[in-house]
Amino acid sequence: MPVRSDQAKTLLDNLLTAVILMDERLCIQFVNPAAEQLLSLSQRRLIGLELPHLLEHISLDLNRFRQCLASGQGFTDSEVTLVVEGEPRLVELSASPLADHEHRLIVVELRKIDQQKKISQELQQHAQQQAARELVRGLAHEIKNPLGGLRGAAQLLQKELPNPALREYTGIIIEQADRLRLLVDRLLGPQRPGRHQVHNVHSVLEQVRRLVELELPGGIRIERDYDPSIPEFEMEPDQLQQAFLNIVRNAAEALGNQTGLISIRTRTVFQITIHGQRYRLAAEIKIIDNGPGIPDAIRDTLFYPMITGKEGGTGLGLSIAQNLIDQHKGRIDCISWPGHTEFTVYLPLRK
Repeated sequence: MPVRSDQAKTLLDNLLTAVILMDERLCIQFVNPAAEQLLSLSQRRLIGLELPHLLEHISLDLNRFRQCLASGQGFTDSEVTLVVEGEPRLVELSASPLADHEHRLIVVELRKIDQQKKISQELQQHAQQQAARELVRGLAHEIKNPLGGLRGAAQLLQKELPNPALREYTGIIIEQADRLRLLVDRLLGPQRPGRHQVHNVHSVLEQVRRLVELELPGGIRIERDYDPSIPEFEMEPDQLQQAFLNIVRNAAEALGNQTGLISIRTRTVFQITIHGQRYRLAAEIKIIDNGPGIPDAIRDTLFYPMITGKEGGTGLGLSIAQNLIDQHKGRIDCISWPGHTEFTVYLPLRK
């Protein structure tokens, strides 16, 4: 029995998958209720809008839609990021050309995968980061022993050299050994948790803001949006200060010498899972900049030691920050697209 048009509409209206019909200009001709929910606009407002004007960012090359129409071949992308009203949505996207004698149309299906992707990604990244951190720690310990011997031998040799001009060379050996030792100590990070005390997270953030503002060029400013209801909680203030300082400095360096904005925002969140543990209440600290965004090539390994997108960078700042947040049983998330990079730190307050 053929499907009637009213039955087809009922079917589309009840799909959990978002369905969008577009013409060759990528102008929206039809959306189902799931697409309205995904795009946060009603059908009446969406019809006639061009998709590129609706989205703040899409990780997919929009030319693929036009190629799909030209070739008559559909395509699927298992992970596409859409940014709508400042909120990223991770979707699986499929596009197919629609046979129509009068118009060239394309059907786009979007299925949200945010939650399951986030959970699996968090577990996988946490395991990989732990393994990478243990590897680096092992290597760092192995380097420290011969490095100490090298420095000690250079010091003894320096005392025995009769010619003062030759001592310049042993001085260079000692100086470079000290530089390597400092790098190794940074790789190892804090060896044990600090002494926790009840403290206010906003006083920590204010200290970070004051330190960073001393280094900022004139075109960059920091704005604050604090939630005063966040209670004081047990922390190691110096360690948290170092973690937030690394993140905020990263944001400042990403902006360079251009005009830019760094936002520090705090909120409370309820019923959140951190590393598999459920908490009734947590502090949420967001550090947002409007810089160029994080390169795709390093986005999945951003918190690994020695990974950096900056020329001359060591790639230790975010790795150390994550280690310090981990010691507070917290978590760091990051989302980024051109013009927006957002680091979110969750610190548990109550189980």
